[in-house]
Amino acid sequence: MKTGSHLKNLTPEGLTLVAGRFRLLSEPLRLQILDRLQEGETSVSQLAEDIGTSQPNVSKHLRLLIEGGLVARRQERTSVFVSVADPSVFELCRTVCGGIEEHLQAKARSFTRKPA
Repeated sequence: MKTGSHLKNLTPEGLTLVAGRFRLLSEPLRLQILDRLQEGETSVSQLAEDIGTSQPNVSKHLRLLIEGGLVARRQERTSVFVSVADPSVFELCRTVCGGIEEHLQAKARSFTRKPA
């Protein structure tokens, strides 16, 4: 069964928004952040510790993810907590990761010697 492309129904402005979403996901650290947030809400300081980078670095990437609508932010006293705002991003990640896995398996098979 063939699925239709939603791209043909988008205006140029809509396509720009789609491209922006892909740009958000083009940074490995942002993917790590989203992967960690899949486990649930956490503080920014705990997130930085969990993924092994500085809090300013995490905050810089979180700002972009929040502006892009992928992550939600809430403040409680002096702590900032973040969570996933758009869980549909994980469906996209599963699709892309599955495609990459298939590609790598095919590539590995091409290097495997066939018995003579």
